[in-house]
Amino acid sequence: MNPIEIIGFAAGGLVSVSLLPQVIKSWRTKSTKDIALSWTLINLSGQILWIIYGQKIHSEALVIMSIITLFMVGIVIILKLIHG
Repeated sequence: MNPIEIIGFAAGGLVSVSLLPQVIKSWRTKSTKDIALSWTLINLSGQILWIIYGQKIHSEALVIMSIITLFMVGIVIILKLIHG
């Protein structure tokens, strides 16, 4: 694996994991009142664009980590719609 892809996986992993505390807190408290739906929708759109970009430049790390982040953002959006 290309060393630059390893850096990409590390960066993507950190970005993806950064959403985990929010997902856990929202799940446990059943409250998402402090999360802006606009932020989550903008983030969702950005992740979709990163996936497209990653595919075009053939970056496995960017695509995989963006899909994971997209999944996490999707969970936040679902929790926001349920508990918002």
